[in-house]
Amino acid sequence: MRDVDLFAQALGLDEPWRVERTEFSTETGRLDIYLGFDRGGRFSCPECGRAGCAAYDTTEKSWRHLNFFQYEAFLHAPLPRAECPECGVKQVKVAWARPGSGFTLLFEALVMAMVKQMPVLAVARLIGETDKRLWRILEHYVNEARARADFSEVRQVGMDETASKRGHHYVSFFVDLVRSRLLFGTEGRDAHALGAFRLDLLEHGGRPERIRDLCMDMSAAYQRGAALYFPRAQITFDRFHVMKLFNTAIDEVRRQEQVERPELKRTRWLWLKSAPKLTKRQTEELAALLKPSRDALMTAKAYHMKLSFADRFWELPPSLAEAFLKKWCRWAKKSGLAPMKKLAQTLWDHRAGLLRSFFSEISNGLLEAINSLVQAAKARARGYRTTKNLINMAYLISGKLDLALPT
Repeated sequence: MRDVDLFAQALGLDEPWRVERTEFSTETGRLDIYLGFDRGGRFSCPECGRAGCAAYDTTEKSWRHLNFFQYEAFLHAPLPRAECPECGVKQVKVAWARPGSGFTLLFEALVMAMVKQMPVLAVARLIGETDKRLWRILEHYVNEARARADFSEVRQVGMDETASKRGHHYVSFFVDLVRSRLLFGTEGRDAHALGAFRLDLLEHGGRPERIRDLCMDMSAAYQRGAALYFPRAQITFDRFHVMKLFNTAIDEVRRQEQVERPELKRTRWLWLKSAPKLTKRQTEELAALLKPSRDALMTAKAYHMKLSFADRFWELPPSLAEAFLKKWCRWAKKSGLAPMKKLAQTLWDHRAGLLRSFFSEISNGLLEAINSLVQAAKARARGYRTTKNLINMAYLISGKLDLALPT
């Protein structure tokens, strides 16, 4: 079998395309495959699909293909414009590459598989391309897959922010809590983020009035956005964010108290970690600090208040939850600890969303997991040049997108 016939079969070429010649050089480290078609070759119109259209003119084009062993491979072809009686002169589409791309479909499929597991810059260096070109590939397939996504069945949505880069730069993520997929990401963490999500939901067949539940933190901006753009949805404040508020209050108590109680210095994580995550040494240190005495630590008191809430509130029957919350808030307000008094007022002011969790049975644990994956990818890449890149990578990792890649 001649080399041109071998490569024609390997490439899966259809009429009227054929391999005309190949050039291989170990010095340049590349294989060049030149394609062509016979004079008088006929093509289908790329718009209406009409077959048998004559070539009007051609333009030489090249595409990077999968490596031939360790050597880079390129396809070259005179890309024709076809003259259609109905549509006029149109650029022909080829089976091995998408319009406007300098890569074959199979090469792009390889890139997409690699960038899901490795930083884009590392992939670019490995295959000998610029990272900007690879980001364009990723953005194309993510956008195409998201355009096909159907949000018509979305009913429960979780939302949270994550840092996009150093400083006060944030991205808001919205997830489908039923299908465990990232729906939308947008820059910022204010009410406008919910407006952007509403528009995206409509573009994908979703209905804002069908959203039953929104799970979020106690951000005033998020609450304003929910009231404005999703007025029928009920808000749930999940336990993850509630316990973050407890940890913040306890740490404030500790920092205030350590001025006079030096034994509290460098003990921050003893109070903030859950008991199962403490080492044996940390467990012993915490037990020593919690021992009752005349000069018992105020931080220990705040810690006991946290445990009394965390160990009981979420396990109560819904009918008893509000009474427990009211009793706990009274206790906190009489504790003499300013951060705990402030926390109690916050919880009571947001009691409707707290109590809603007993009925919606949703939480933002999924968002916490997605944020961890995104931040881990960002750390491996040592940051992303743009927020758009961060969001596209989040879609790729957590969007459960059907990328429709060639095989």
